[in-house]
Amino acid sequence: MADPNDDKPFCFGNLEIVFPMTDDGLRHSPESCTPCFYKTQCLKKAMAGKSGLSIREEQTDRAYASGTIGFFERWSKKKVLQRKMDEHGKKNSSKGE
Repeated sequence: MADPNDDKPFCFGNLEIVFPMTDDGLRHSPESCTPCFYKTQCLKKAMAGKSGLSIREEQTDRAYASGTIGFFERWSKKKVLQRKMDEHGKKNSSKGE
């Protein structure tokens, strides 16, 4: 078994590479990610960042458009996501990034 502390591939945690938007308007992992040892770690890292929060916002909008959730649930979820995005932005700016 490979050591998880090994050098990770260049695409590790890059949301646009490991979970890109496809022509059908949904996000899918490319087949090239399937054999990768780091696939699960990579997707978790990609979804943990600000980009991942944007994807959760996309999912909320799709659920609202399909009628799965109502206006107030959508509003509430988007408000929580926006707060998390703002917090994430403040953390990164305090680190000097």
